[in-house]
Amino acid sequence: MIEITEPARTAIKTAIDGAGQPVAGLRVMVQGGGCAGMKYGMALELEAQPDDAVVKAGEVTVLIDPESQAHLAGTKIDFVTGLDGSGFVFDNPNASSSCGCGKSFC
Repeated sequence: MIEITEPARTAIKTAIDGAGQPVAGLRVMVQGGGCAGMKYGMALELEAQPDDAVVKAGEVTVLIDPESQAHLAGTKIDFVTGLDGSGFVFDNPNASSSCGCGKSFC
């Protein structure tokens, strides 16, 4: 379904460990909006939904809702650190174009 690089797994685990309560995983979703029409979203979830796709990557769990699954199929999620800051980067083969910020696509 999706690929999660080692740096992304480490960043996700850090977020989950810092949540202060038990977390089912990190939800990765696609929402309407952003510069190019659709944008990526992420949120820690206390529990998975029955229709979620559950992706286990090392010690972390990623949850994907049914509406986002087709948009994210084959996506590689990485975490990069650079002079401009750090954050998650999505390499999505389903995106026909993306904006300069890297957070939205169509």
